Order: sequence, then C-alpha cells, then structure tokens
Amino acid sequence: MEVAFSLEPASGLVPVREVPLLVLVGLTGVGKSTLAEALGLPRLPDRRALVDRYVLPRYGATPPIPREERFRLTGRFREEFPGGVAEVLLRGYAEPRPLLLFDGLRGEAEVAYALAHLPQALFALLHAREITRLKRLLARQDAFDRARVAPEEEARLKALAQGVLTEEELLEALSLAPLEEVLAKLKIVAEEKKNYDPEGPLRLLRGHPRALVLDAEGLTPEAEARAVRAFLRERGLVE
Repeated sequence: MEVAFSLEPASGLVPVREVPLLVLVGLTGVGKSTLAEALGLPRLPDRRALVDRYVLPRYGATPPIPREERFRLTGRFREEFPGGVAEVLLRGYAEPRPLLLFDGLRGEAEVAYALAHLPQALFALLHAREITRLKRLLARQDAFDRARVAPEEEARLKALAQGVLTEEELLEALSLAPLEEVLAKLKIVAEEKKNYDPEGPLRLLRGHPRALVLDAEGLTPEAEARAVRAFLRERGLVE
C-alpha cells in the first residue's frame, strides 16, 4: 500500500527523516520491484513517481519521456542537488508508520546523502551483472523501458557494449530478442551505468551496520525477502 507523501507540511504527515525506512538500492533490472512486492511493507511513492512529480517538471518535461532523456534531466538535477532523489526524500513528509519502504536509490552520491541525512534509514542493496539486468529488461516488456534507437546509433551502441558486456554476453542478448530491442535496452543499461557507477553503493554499504547486500543473481526473490525480514527482525522492526 502506498502512503501519502508531500514536500509540504500537512496534517497527519511527519518529516520523512523521522520515520524508519527500508531503502532499496540498485539499478534497473536487479529486482527491486519484485522484492518490494514480496515484502508487502507500506511504501512511499517510488523513485519513478518522485522524479515524475518533482524533478521533470522543474525542467519543463512531462512524462512519459525516453529513458535517456530522464537520465539527462536527473543528471541535471544532481548538478543542482548532489543528493539527487535522496534530497527529495529528505525534504518530504509522510504518514507515520513503524516502517516504510522506498524503492529506490541509485549511485554513490544518493546513497551517501541518505546515509548522512536519514538516520533512521536502513538499506538493502541488490547487485547483478549488466548482462543479467539486460536480460531481465528484455523479458519484462515494460513500456517504461523505452529508449530511442536511430539507425545511425547502432554502430555506436555496439561499440558501447564493449564497456558493458563481453562479446559472448552481447551475442547471448541478441539471441533473445530482435536487434532493435536489444539495442534499445542496452542503451538503458549503458547509460545507467555511466550515470550511476554500480560499484559506488557497494563500497559504501558492504559491511555497513545499517545495510544488507543481496546477490540478486544467486538468490531467488523468496530468499531475498527472507534475508531482508531477518535483517529487519534483528533490529526490532518486524516480528
């Protein structure tokens, strides 16, 4: 169930920084939404909703827009507000609950900001290789996962894959879907990696007392949910 959230004080709402949070961290395709569903916790509006409401309008953009344009505008937002979406969270007000879930943060700067400014937040980081995320994007057929791919971009994207996928991984992806579809999804994975180094949050959260790092390739969603519940139970947040 999604709870009320606002950037303005309102009756019945309290500052988000005063509410215990479970923040999911990870890039597109690691399984954050699946984990959120399995946990069944009351939720704040997710990252996509906060960007749609509070970031894109700042630059005159109205969703839906291609993912690469979202990356450009959220990058522009981080130039003004280095904490990115974590700064939106910090400024917000929400219904008080024993525990709220937020899906999710990306990148070292957002996670560092949240660690510093949201003292009641705990973090569950899901990590997976780029090929795994690409394959999941190809499988899920979400209209949100659209990127424009012009014919002249194909050569550039194939070159870009060299820094993201091995040749064998690219061939594997090309066996799963038409070239145009693979290129569109690869563009998302590559642009996201460029904008949010996946190693940054790992450096911050691996071994941190407020964080749990999950191997999103080696664990099933059910096993991830059990691990998160155990993590929360140790801290007295769930029974």
